[in-house]
Amino acid sequence: MLDDMDRRLLRYWQAEPSLSPGELAERCGMTPGKAARRIAKMEDDGIVQGVSAVVNWAALGYAVEVSLRVTLDKTQSNAFDAFLAEARQVPEVIEVQTFLGRVDVRLSIIARDMAHYQQIYRSRILTLPHISDIEALMQVARIKSEQTLPI
Repeated sequence: MLDDMDRRLLRYWQAEPSLSPGELAERCGMTPGKAARRIAKMEDDGIVQGVSAVVNWAALGYAVEVSLRVTLDKTQSNAFDAFLAEARQVPEVIEVQTFLGRVDVRLSIIARDMAHYQQIYRSRILTLPHISDIEALMQVARIKSEQTLPI
């Protein structure tokens, strides 16, 4: 699927996402056109799904992050779909994951402070449909958060 040159491009790009195709080409020892074509192919193949800015939520005043483990009432046939559709609409929910097992869904929520979190929890989270059980885990520290792959 990927050859050595593709892997080299990805290693440099992951290390410095702001590099242009020309800069990547120079570092990889290829022409800018060839680098651009390889990048476009990786995008077309779904290997690269875009370049995004990483926002430091704490720098914007969001000091609290809470992980909610949610178990849904699965006696309703549309429980997952209805819950997920409404959870996506809560702006402070920055991540939604689904699981197999006792916990069905995990929500990551950011808030300015505990009072703001309590407001979000009471007015936006507890009103989501089909919740059977919910457990909150308050994040104390982020030790590792890595998006790069060892290519």
